[in-house]
Amino acid sequence: MNELYQLVLSDQMMIPKTLFLKYKYLSIDEEELAVILHIHRFSQEGVHFPTPYKLAELMSIDEQKCSQILRQLIQKDLLTIIEFHTENDIVNERYSLEPLWEKLYQKQQEPKETIDTSDQLMNIFVLFEQEFGRPLSPFEIETINIWLDDEVIEPSLIKAALREAVLMNKLNFRYIDRILSEWSRKGIRTVDQAREHSKQFRQAQENPQSVRPKADPSIYYNWLEEED
Repeated sequence: MNELYQLVLSDQMMIPKTLFLKYKYLSIDEEELAVILHIHRFSQEGVHFPTPYKLAELMSIDEQKCSQILRQLIQKDLLTIIEFHTENDIVNERYSLEPLWEKLYQKQQEPKETIDTSDQLMNIFVLFEQEFGRPLSPFEIETINIWLDDEVIEPSLIKAALREAVLMNKLNFRYIDRILSEWSRKGIRTVDQAREHSKQFRQAQENPQSVRPKADPSIYYNWLEEED
């Protein structure tokens, strides 16, 4: 028995107890929790970017399901992908669970506010997947998270930029990012401001007497014409 106990002690992995106590409050289901634990274990063993195939090998799900769970975790802002440079200046990628740890240990918010915010953000990802007609890649999900978290762009404005890209038949993330950057440069912070800007442009186009400032091309039509 003592030998068995020593084997158990030598086969431990450090996992925060709070993760097991609070994961359901972050809307994490058991399959997602299992993927998180495997990513955490791989990281402790020096494998920082395990493939869906490698993760699925250790679980009772297939590779496709594992990829879906990874997308869900990124969408929920519980997992992120970080680029880093090796000693040979080669760019590599790794998973980071830092967003999860931050949520676990931050001050608990009111349940209704948390649910409403989570639903609102998830709707953005669903809308993008509907418009693109396919699941988003991890990098596309990360781009949306950057807009939301790093650049602090309102979800409604991101949706407006997506609609503009659809309208212009320029459905790609680079175009949407350029729209958002241009709106930010012009001080446009709300959907109403974006609509008013579009309205003014169209009125100027309909009036041949109107002179449009050369330094202020429309963000809706010709400010990215040179891009494919």
